[in-house]
Amino acid sequence: MPKICYQEKNFSDEKLSLIQICDQICQEFSRQGYDLTLRQLFYQLVSRDIIPNTQNDYKRIGELISEARMAGLINWDHIVDRTRNLMAISHWDKPSSLIAGAAKQYSIDKWDNQDDYVEVFIEKQALEGVIEGICNRLDVPFFACRGYTSSSEMWSAGQRLLSKIQKNKRVHIIHLGDHDPSGIDMSRDIKVRLQMFVEAHAHGESVHVQRIALNMPQIERLHPPPNPARVTDSRYQDYVQKYGESSWELDALNPIELNNLIEKAVLYYRDEDKWNEAVERETKGRRTLEAIHENFGGVVKYLRGEIV
Repeated sequence: MPKICYQEKNFSDEKLSLIQICDQICQEFSRQGYDLTLRQLFYQLVSRDIIPNTQNDYKRIGELISEARMAGLINWDHIVDRTRNLMAISHWDKPSSLIAGAAKQYSIDKWDNQDDYVEVFIEKQALEGVIEGICNRLDVPFFACRGYTSSSEMWSAGQRLLSKIQKNKRVHIIHLGDHDPSGIDMSRDIKVRLQMFVEAHAHGESVHVQRIALNMPQIERLHPPPNPARVTDSRYQDYVQKYGESSWELDALNPIELNNLIEKAVLYYRDEDKWNEAVERETKGRRTLEAIHENFGGVVKYLRGEIV
């Protein structure tokens, strides 16, 4: 969708310059196939030393971006809210369209013949859209924990992973979370509760939980903008003793960096020969559906008994 002006607005030179910088950042990521949340855009501005990392500046950017979009200065598609989405069923104008859609979407479980099984857990729902593309390309399920995962969701995950272990697979959870008192502890919590739900039925087998972000080596290498660790967090004192008084949000990482971290972690467990075999089988299945679509008229006539 292009930039659309709904309201004429007069911006100061300072605000107009900041809007132009925001637009350039949005276009930079759009060319690479990414949209941004407001918080990700904010951290891009902070990391480039354009604005300070304060709550007031975050609110100021939010108000400015809202006005800039209404004024037609920023593309509406470049800033997204991933926590609010319309849900609706799919519709098709004719049966052949459904076959064409099925051919494009046809996919087999390309990890079914692998010795390992991988899922990606991420702390924030707002980052689901960032990792969706890479997880789909790698054919790995992903899940937004939204903080500490509920008992119901964790039990369901345990049962799902147990079914993989019972098929003699090695099971791995790749976790990404904030580097703050609770965000660090969430990796421990996931490991402890999944092991409890799995080991009771898996005869000693367990789930391997690997935290791939945010970790101190990444913080030292990438220098994401810091925030004060939350003093009211019950884990604050233990955190400060280990890491100091600063914390870092996962949102501050460049989306490309997040995707690269996930890809590297997943590919470590993937057998490429078995993967290529699965891709070949999937391709053959998709070609079958494409052939049905191309000859749909003849198939319908055959089913009606018009062709013997």
